[in-house]
Amino acid sequence: MRSIDKIKLNPNSSIKEAMIAIDDGAMKIAVVIDEDGKFVGVLTDGDIRRGLIDGMSLSSSIKNIIKTDPVVCYVNDSREDILAKSLGKKIYHLPVLDANNRVVGIEDIDALLEGKKYTNKVVLMVGGLGSRLRPLTENTPKPMLKVGNKPILETIINNFKQYGFKDIILSVNYKAEVVKSYFGDGKKFGVNIEYVHEDKRMGTAGALSLMRGKFNEPFFVMNGDLLTNVNFEHFLNFHNANNSVATMAVREYEYQVPFGVVNEDEGKITAIVEKPIQRYYVNAGIYILNPEVLDIIKDDAFYDMPTLFEDLIKANKAPIPFPVHEYWLDIGQINELERAREEYANIFEEQE
Repeated sequence: MRSIDKIKLNPNSSIKEAMIAIDDGAMKIAVVIDEDGKFVGVLTDGDIRRGLIDGMSLSSSIKNIIKTDPVVCYVNDSREDILAKSLGKKIYHLPVLDANNRVVGIEDIDALLEGKKYTNKVVLMVGGLGSRLRPLTENTPKPMLKVGNKPILETIINNFKQYGFKDIILSVNYKAEVVKSYFGDGKKFGVNIEYVHEDKRMGTAGALSLMRGKFNEPFFVMNGDLLTNVNFEHFLNFHNANNSVATMAVREYEYQVPFGVVNEDEGKITAIVEKPIQRYYVNAGIYILNPEVLDIIKDDAFYDMPTLFEDLIKANKAPIPFPVHEYWLDIGQINELERAREEYANIFEEQE
């Protein structure tokens, strides 16, 4: 995904300004946004030429030739979704919108087909005991349990590789030798893997203190027991576009109160709501952190990720959420493992 800085216009821009933007951006397209930063539409070289043929001048406003219903994609669209929207339609660049209809970048379809390599590192936390999955985890660490005829961890690594993230750090502890003997240095899986050993339980954030000096740009942190098809490239671009120091993937969680809820004010019943549904965003176990965040983490101490984010809030660092609408499953118990095995083929094998 590419920046829109050079191809950004407003509805009152002139045709001459649009021509300059399209030429400077070298993407044959300009993106039009309003004064609130919301997406309005796109403009191509062909749109401009048709306008000039119809009698418009270089000083004319582009307002009447903006294409307001173009094909677009969203930050939560997978690589496959984006290609499906563009291939066969001679569409080479798609604006990428967030949930608030703001443009966070533009997807270059040729680059997407070729595949891109990022240098941002991925830290996967795979050292947990997996106590709730015993006896399955007595000899096998939880991330190495098989779903779809391969370890959960292999699917996670393949998903990151698909989006161009190939530098992996595995934080290991319990049954570390099982993980290391299977993945080695990662070469046979098309990635580079290094290992960090936790000698004691340190929490997700605490384990990062063992990795000081390994990062010079934003990096991913993810629990090793999650199955998801999140678009990691869009996640990173969302983090960068918002100038965030820390971004947490969040997922909507619904809970239905099984009773009628009584609202009252000053001792009087004002309403009765029958079995209302409460909606919350919950931590999805995937994060992007800037290297400076490691300065907050103490050495050789237990420190979990929610506490890190709370400390960032107290320090006015303003971490942000990245809503996840794609498939997501935390495999913590037997029933969740069984569900993952039932759903795997429909969710992941069609991507392979």
